[in-house]
Order: sequence, then C-alpha cells, then structure tokens
Amino acid sequence: MSIVRTKAMENHDGEDQGSTFWKKSTKPVPGRPSPRKEVRSNSQQNSSSTSFQDFQESVSDAWEIGDDEFCNILDMKISKQVVHSTALSVINSHRSKTSSSQQSSTECNSSGQPQPQNAKNGEIPETTTSEERKDSGTAHNSPTSRFNNTHRQHTKLKVAVGADSETMVGKVAKFRLLLESNLLNLEDLRHLSWSGIPVEVRPIAWRLLAGYLPASLERRQAVMERKRLDYWNLVKQYFDTERDETYQDTYRQIHIDIPRMSPLIALFQQKTVQEMFERILFIWAIRHPASGYVQGINDLVTPFYVVFLQEFLPEGGDLDTLEVNTLPKEHQDIIEADSFWCLSKFLDGIQDNYIFAQLGIQHKVKQLKELIQRIDGTLHKHLQRHGIDYLQFSFRWMNNLLTREIPLRCSIRLWDTYLAESDSFASFQLYVCAAFLLHWRQELLLERDFQGLMLMLQNLPTHNWTDADIGVLVAEAYRLKFTFADAPNHLQSSDNR
Repeated sequence: MSIVRTKAMENHDGEDQGSTFWKKSTKPVPGRPSPRKEVRSNSQQNSSSTSFQDFQESVSDAWEIGDDEFCNILDMKISKQVVHSTALSVINSHRSKTSSSQQSSTECNSSGQPQPQNAKNGEIPETTTSEERKDSGTAHNSPTSRFNNTHRQHTKLKVAVGADSETMVGKVAKFRLLLESNLLNLEDLRHLSWSGIPVEVRPIAWRLLAGYLPASLERRQAVMERKRLDYWNLVKQYFDTERDETYQDTYRQIHIDIPRMSPLIALFQQKTVQEMFERILFIWAIRHPASGYVQGINDLVTPFYVVFLQEFLPEGGDLDTLEVNTLPKEHQDIIEADSFWCLSKFLDGIQDNYIFAQLGIQHKVKQLKELIQRIDGTLHKHLQRHGIDYLQFSFRWMNNLLTREIPLRCSIRLWDTYLAESDSFASFQLYVCAAFLLHWRQELLLERDFQGLMLMLQNLPTHNWTDADIGVLVAEAYRLKFTFADAPNHLQSSDNR
C-alpha cells in the first residue's frame, strides 16, 4: 500500500519570546562523559558491533556537528488555515470529552461498532461526524481501511476558525477551570494539554502533569513546600560538603559541561544560572546511581527551568535581558527546586536511556530503523545505500529528546505533549522522531553522498520553526502511531515490496 503523508496541526499558542533568546545553538555537544578513544573513519565503523567500546565509537559521529551552518532555512509553506483548523478540531475533541463519549456510546449501540475515544488507546483525537463514524466503523478490522479512514478524517478536519485571541482566551479559561477544581481530573488535563498549553498556566500544568503535585487542590501548597525543603536538604547534605572521589568525578564532568550548554543563549551563560544547573544535575546524579550523570541530561533541564523562570519574570521583562541574580532569593530557590523534581519525575520513565551502554537508546534506534523501513522504503534504502547508520544521527535525537534539533521555544511546546502522554511518552517519542525524519524526506533524497546526508541530518534547518510546526510534527507522529503501532507487518510502503 502506498503511504500518503498527512499533515494535521495544532493550535498556535505561540507566544513571542524574543528572537535572540530563542536562537538555536549550533555548537558541538559531546556524547558521554567517559573518555573516548580516537574515532575511526566512517568506512571502518562496524554497524553490527556489539561491544560497548564499539558502540561508543559508533555514536561519536552523532556529536560531531561543527559550528558552521550547512543548510539554508526552509521556506515553510504550511497553510495556516489548515494548521489552525485541524488544531481547533483536536482541541474541541479534548474539551468535549464527556459529551463525545456519551454520543459515541449511543452510536456504538446502534451501529454495533466501537468508536475511537482517546489518545491513550492509540487513536487520533479528533472530532468526527456521525457519517464519518459510520464509515470508519465498517471493515474496521482491515489495517488498510483503518489507515484510509484515518487519512480521510484528517482531510475533513478543515472547519472555519474564529479569531486566535478568542480561541486562546477560551483555552486559558478551560485550563483555569480544571486547575482550580478541588480534585483535578488529571485525564482531562492531559487531553487539554496534548495540543499545547498557554504560557499563563503552563508552570502549574507542568507540575501536575509531571506528577510533582497532587490532584487535590487543598494539598498542593503543603506538598510544594515540603518537596522544596527536601531538595535544599539534599543540597546541604551532598553538594555543600566535602565530596568523596566518586562524587567529585561526577561534579567535575558537570562543571565542564554546563558552560558549553546552549552557548548562544545568554541566559545560560550567567554564573548564577550555571550554579543552579550544577546543583540540579549533581543531586539528580547521586540519587540515580544506576546511570549517574550522562552528557545530554543537562539539556533536559532547560525546558523546565525556562518555564518556571517565566512564572517569576518581572512585568514587562524578557528573558533576553533578565539577570537571574536580581530575582528574590526565594524565587530563585523555587525555580531550582521545582526544576529538579520535575526533571526527576520526567526521566523516571526513560532512565534506561542513560544506564551503562544506554541500552534504551540502542533499542529505540533499532525500532526507528525498522519503522522507517516499513513506512518509507525509498528513504530507508537511500540512507543505507550511502552508508548512513541510524545510530549516527538519531542517537542524539533520542538522548536529548530533540532539544538540540529544534529551538528551545519549540522544545517547550513539544514537552506539553510529552508530559500529556504521561508514562507513554517514551514510546510516543519514537514516532515523533520518525515524523521528524520523514519531514525532511525530499531534501534528504536530493543528497547523493554520505557527507551531504550527514551534514544535513546533524544541522537540520529548524531555526524558524514555531508552535504550529510542532503541532504538525506531533499530529503526524500520532497518525504514525495510530497506523503502525502493533499493526501487521504487511502494512508497509509499497516501496518495500
């Protein structure tokens, strides 16, 4: 079956955070803290190596980026009307979850066929008419029909859109209604957050989605105060004391890495901020001895840190010029402690990505290769023909959750969806990476040698991406997951046959 790519989209919550602060870093990022031997040439690399030494050498290319820009920024040609229309349909579906469930239940009884309800079961969250439900209900056991019905439903999601400001006000109101309820319905919050969270409510929503705060409104303040106190007790116990040799090695590696993090973003070059990151990463590392500190984890602190920093941004201030040491010490302590706890909760589901040999990432890279082979045989064969090993480019995608591939503002939007996915975001990220690779399909097929392909894959032109582009990415990832997760092996591109 020939696969046709569908671009559904997302509501553009996009707040303008300032072009300078959000500028994408292109500096090299090292792979792991352990010393590396001299990297072999590409022709000498053995993709079938099983030893950890060979694995470390094979992923070294994933970190050799260089400082120059090799690709021009692409002219984004996505229709805003389609993007906003489809996003609105997704949002409306989440907002009317209860009523949709009742209507679907009634139609299920009359037609005898179950209907898609939510994201957790692998179905695409969208609003459909009764006629579309009837169509999708027939022959739903056929994988081919399942894919075609999904594609047809996406195509029909072009509806009239009201003013963006009105949509945003309504969305903020929905969030506030949920967040201020005495007992939060976390599932409703996930449904509403999946399509993006307004900046006004993002800090509290992230704390709840990460599992840092309880659903009970009455208990939240007490829990926050206790957890923040716990963090600073850990700092006093382990960071502000004499360290043994094992901890000293960990601190030394963190101390080396932090100044190299996001070098084009002035905020992260401030001494106060770097000291905060050192404490966060050091305490996380000693609390997770199975993995310890691994280079790349430092990038995963930045979305949390920026979101919680924005909560205390002075009126009229912006992140480009903010000096964090001018904030009240109480606010600085809150930002640091909350960033630590949310990072810890967030990484709990993917800790096998960072244990010895990073087996979780190796497994995900293998899954990505198999998935692309099924979806797009032409692209897969093109990469294989020119000696491209998926590990060489997608290792960093998996290790850093794409934070090095897209602007920070886009990472924050992407993490709205990741956090809304809860424990399943680790598997969903596989499809995000697949959608990300397929997004550049035409440009990659034009490259005719190993060097050209690697330069592009390690320097993808995402500098001008916005929330709308991330909306397209996660919607496409959702479609891929809906179509190919647990699907029969024959459901693949006709290029593979």
